[in-house]
Amino acid sequence: MLTQPRLTDRQQQIYDLIQNAIALTGSPPTRAEIATALGFKSPNAAEEHLQALARKGVIELVSGTSRGIRLKSDALQAIQTARQKQFATSMAMLNLALPLIGRVAAGSPILAQEHIEQTYYVENNLFLQQPDYLLKVRGMSMRDAGIWDGDLLAVQTAKEAKNGQIVVARLGDEVTVKRFMRVQNTIELHPNNPDFQPIVVQPNDTFEIEGLAVGLIRNTMLM
Repeated sequence: MLTQPRLTDRQQQIYDLIQNAIALTGSPPTRAEIATALGFKSPNAAEEHLQALARKGVIELVSGTSRGIRLKSDALQAIQTARQKQFATSMAMLNLALPLIGRVAAGSPILAQEHIEQTYYVENNLFLQQPDYLLKVRGMSMRDAGIWDGDLLAVQTAKEAKNGQIVVARLGDEVTVKRFMRVQNTIELHPNNPDFQPIVVQPNDTFEIEGLAVGLIRNTMLM
């Protein structure tokens, strides 16, 4: 990979000024703007430094326009990359990034990369309790709790639950959404639909709570 030619301090100042102007406004500065910014007596002094930068191959000069300065492609790529990072940082500050979990493979962590279908950005204040991920609901067993097939359930990671809370639970090879109930020493997972029967967790069953439901996004809200 070619290295950038060595620049004088003044040339580096002008080069940085050009980069910053393009990054902020999308356009290079004029000779007069360069002269004003760096305290030159006239635009001619700026032109001399620009010619030197062009000879060193770090910029291109286009005649016939006051803003006829072009950065080489590698510099433009660096600016574009910086813009993308700045946008991602701004999105992270203003919004909550939630991975959407689709089908979960048996025995694998629910947040494993292969389960993530996409990432949604939602407003930070959308939920009273901050979720860690969205889970795509399958089936109508929680219909009467307002949770329908295809909804995106906002889930906060947790390993314990209180009676009556809606949980995401792993039972054997399946991940399911149900209402948690502990009756004496027995755990039951209750649907909110009379067409479905409660699930009684047997002592030899593989069971684990993955999280608590803290909100819901209906797919129509995202269209």
